[in-house]
Amino acid sequence: MQSRRRFLQNGLNLGAGLAVALPSIGSTQARAGASEKDLLETTIADLQRGLEKGAYSSRQLVERYLDRIHALDHRGPKLRSVIEINPEAFSLADTLDQERRAHKPRGPLHGVPILVKDNLDTGDRMKTSAGSLALAESVRTTDSHVVHQLRQAGALILGKTNLSEWANFRSTHSTSGWSSRGGQTRNPYVLDRNPSGSSSGSAVAVAANLTAAAIGTETDGSVISPSAANGIVGIKPTMGLVSRAGIIPIAHSQDTAGPMTRSVADAAILLGVIAGEDPDDPFTKDRARPAQTDYTSCLDPNGLKGARLGVARKFAGYNPRVDKLFEGCLSAMKRLGAEIIDPVELAPSGPYSDAEQEVLLYEFKTDLNKYLSALPANAPIHSLKDLIEFNQRRQAEVMPYFGQELLTQAEAKGPLTNRDYADARERCLKLSRTEGIDAVIKAHRLDALVAPTQGPAWLIDLVNGDSGSGSCTTPPAVAGYPHVTVPSGFVYGLPVGLSFFGGAYTEKVLIRLAYAFEQATKARRHPAFRPSVDLAAS
Repeated sequence: MQSRRRFLQNGLNLGAGLAVALPSIGSTQARAGASEKDLLETTIADLQRGLEKGAYSSRQLVERYLDRIHALDHRGPKLRSVIEINPEAFSLADTLDQERRAHKPRGPLHGVPILVKDNLDTGDRMKTSAGSLALAESVRTTDSHVVHQLRQAGALILGKTNLSEWANFRSTHSTSGWSSRGGQTRNPYVLDRNPSGSSSGSAVAVAANLTAAAIGTETDGSVISPSAANGIVGIKPTMGLVSRAGIIPIAHSQDTAGPMTRSVADAAILLGVIAGEDPDDPFTKDRARPAQTDYTSCLDPNGLKGARLGVARKFAGYNPRVDKLFEGCLSAMKRLGAEIIDPVELAPSGPYSDAEQEVLLYEFKTDLNKYLSALPANAPIHSLKDLIEFNQRRQAEVMPYFGQELLTQAEAKGPLTNRDYADARERCLKLSRTEGIDAVIKAHRLDALVAPTQGPAWLIDLVNGDSGSGSCTTPPAVAGYPHVTVPSGFVYGLPVGLSFFGGAYTEKVLIRLAYAFEQATKARRHPAFRPSVDLAAS
């Protein structure tokens, strides 16, 4: 499915901005407890140690992060990664600070500011819009299961992040990172480059240290691609590990939320928090899913020793500089004790790309209609048909650069009882699982497959849309299997990621491998906010 695989990025809408003004920032004296240094490249464990020691409070962390959002997201480079700030951020911080003083912390994220993508329901005063003007005033009364889990662990939901509108499922030639509500998100490493999507704002906010961590969602590439393009760690979990309840959908067979962080350790903490069975999501009742979800136990710097890794060469060869970095990664993993089986022949995804597109179109119509029909009576839309008509009425604002072909194609589909849908889904599972990932792992007795995640970020292009190449996201996305990307280096100052993916519920294996690679290479660097690529310097 070409539009999904290119991760649909969208252009510079300089007129759009943050949906909610920043809460009033406290005094300089109040901010003194948390310095800028406390936020730069810090980990969740670092923040917890500072909070425990009383070096700063959760309120002071909120104030400092809001300072950075104001300076970098709204002014300066104008990243446009945060679409809305939680108007209750300070009161939540005060409550969490009081709880810490009176009792033990709720969990591993107590008092830590986290951003979530603007397609996750939050039962508060913030909107849940998928970046669309049609839902720009949509306030939900209950949290999505993911947000509920975050709050239970003590996280402070700082705000919502911008995204490719409708999670990149609107047009066949859109530009990732653009929404009619939030404008165009920019890549913090090189500002005229695309952040990829659809979890564009989550990736950029994490990369630019505007939050401790963030949640994104993926159907095919929407966590992994922006993570790689913005030099951070992303985990796309196995379908059924994390609940989909309360998330504006594309397709129930492939949608999942996942952590986006600056380190593998932080991603492990976040994944452990959001994973869990949910009575509102039957996928989470899979008997094969692990009962134990402490992923921090996998953080072994020697985790590559003895691992058998299959090299999926079909995802190399798109960019010679990326290939050179990839060879360096393979050499590093060999030195760390991994056994590299090179190459392994993973079944091509081309034969099932049309089937994937068919599945997503059918499921989008059914799943979105279900979500929209539950909105209050005064909501402007209650169906996909209503959405298409809304966009047509507001064409100048909603469709200034690209249209809504995917919406109209989905509306033309029938119910999920149609044979065409069942055949397409069966083909996807057969070719991606049985004859794909499962087959190659069994044949070579692999712990995981490795590949370059994708090429460097492409230019923001409102005329032609996205132009990325070489992505490896489709096989694990269609199979519903886990995928981890970790920073591996830079090409002309643009981040490049290394991918580990494998069979169902192998998150612990992938995290162990990614952590060992990360600790040995330390490839991540803070973004420099360059206006364009400096070829001479590179």
